[in-house]
Amino acid sequence: MTAPGSVRRVGGGRVEIRFERRLSHAPAKVWRALTDPAELRGWRFPAVVSLDPTPGAILYFHPTDEQRERFGVAPEPVTGRMIAADPPRLLEYTWGTETLRWELTPDGDGCRLVFVNTIDDDGAGPAVAGGWHAGLDLLEAALAGRGIDTDDAWQRAADLQTQYEEQS
Repeated sequence: MTAPGSVRRVGGGRVEIRFERRLSHAPAKVWRALTDPAELRGWRFPAVVSLDPTPGAILYFHPTDEQRERFGVAPEPVTGRMIAADPPRLLEYTWGTETLRWELTPDGDGCRLVFVNTIDDDGAGPAVAGGWHAGLDLLEAALAGRGIDTDDAWQRAADLQTQYEEQS
């Protein structure tokens, strides 16, 4: 089992969901998986987005067909803003009211990924943590060239949500 993340209240009505993983891939390869639209789709990033790395750039997160079908998500995009991009080390942006921060540090022949998602504290922390945990598993599978079963990933996210609820 991959390392669990943590869910904690950080004040101001916000929750921080944090993951730290060691990946057996160079930071440049992981960076591409986090920023290239085709690679984002390859690991089922939960939106269709082209990331403009210019600080202050406006970003548009379009829901995927799967999100619209499974969850009834409206077809309109959610906007965000690029906060920081320092390839292949740091990527931070907002997505609606959320903040996503990806840090990559070289570690031997791979890298250490620290991912932090800060969200409004509306009780969704465990569900979001379960979703990102399963999503990071998909990222690792895509980086390794392994096949991805989306239905299994959705079930895994639901199972993990229960574990994160127990942690809270």
